[in-house]
Amino acid sequence: MHTPKGILISIGGNVDKGTAAEPNYNNPNNLAFFEDGILKRILSEMKGINSKVEVITTASEIPEEVGNNYVEAFSRLGCLGVNVIHIKNREDALNPEYYKRIEEADGVMFTGGNQMRLTTIFGGTDILRLLHHRYENEHFVIAGTSAGAMAMSNTMIYEGSSDQSFLKGKVKITTGLAFMKDVIIDSHFVRRGRFGRLAQAVSANPGCIGIGLGEDTGVLVSNGTELEAIGSGLVIIFDGHSIRHSNIADIDDGHPISIEHLIVHVMAKGNHYNVKNRKFFAGKDELAANA
Repeated sequence: MHTPKGILISIGGNVDKGTAAEPNYNNPNNLAFFEDGILKRILSEMKGINSKVEVITTASEIPEEVGNNYVEAFSRLGCLGVNVIHIKNREDALNPEYYKRIEEADGVMFTGGNQMRLTTIFGGTDILRLLHHRYENEHFVIAGTSAGAMAMSNTMIYEGSSDQSFLKGKVKITTGLAFMKDVIIDSHFVRRGRFGRLAQAVSANPGCIGIGLGEDTGVLVSNGTELEAIGSGLVIIFDGHSIRHSNIADIDDGHPISIEHLIVHVMAKGNHYNVKNRKFFAGKDELAANA
C-alpha cells in the first residue's frame, strides 16, 4: 500500500489568526494561543517563514475578505510568500496560471464556506489531480479549515442540522476531494453540537472513522493514517468498526436511529490516533513505543 509523503492539516473552523475573534465566537484563550497555534504549525510543516503558500478561497461567499485575512495572519508570523487564488467556478479551475502557482507552492490552504463548492468546482480537474499527485509523492502540505477540512475525506457530509441529526435521512453525504480515505470529517463540532450528525454518518458508513474537529482545533495527518491533535480545543473520534446494532438500514426516513457500541475517543493537543489500526496514543513517546 502506497504511503503518502505529504501532510494534511484539517481544522475545525474559527482558526485563530491573531486578531479579534470572529463573529459569534467567544474563546478568551485563543488569542494567547496564536504564537504556538495552528497557522504557525502549518508554516513549520512547510519551510517556515520562507514558505510559499497559496490560499484557495473557493468555498467562501466573501473570498476577497477571507483571503486578505489569511495573508495578514501569515504575514504577522513573518511569512510574506502567501498569495490568494480566487477560483469561483469551473472555468477558473482550468486557468493554467493557477495550476502553475500550485505546482510551485510548498502548500495550499482551503478556506471555510460551502464544501459542495469545493467538490463541484474541483472534481475531475487537472488542479485536483495535481494536488493529489503532490500530496502522494512530495512533502506537500494541504491545509483546510471548516468546509476546507470536511472536503478532504472521500466520504463528505454536506448537509445536516444538529437538532434533527438523530433522525434518519437528515444527514446528507456525498463524495469529497478524497485526499484521505475511510474517514468522515466534521467541523465546528463541539460548539455547534454535531455529535448526532457525525454519529449518523458513521453508523451508515461503519468502515469510516469519524473525526469531529472543535473550533481553533485540528488534526495533522502524516503517513496517510496518523493523526496528531493540534490547536486549543478538542478532537472527537468515532470508531464504528465495533458497532453491534444499528437500525439505520431498517427504519424509514424521519425516524430516530439507534446505535450500540459506537466507540468514542476524546483528543486534546498532543494526543495521537492511528486510523488504520484504530488506536489512541497519549503522546509521542507512547506512539514511538508502539511503532
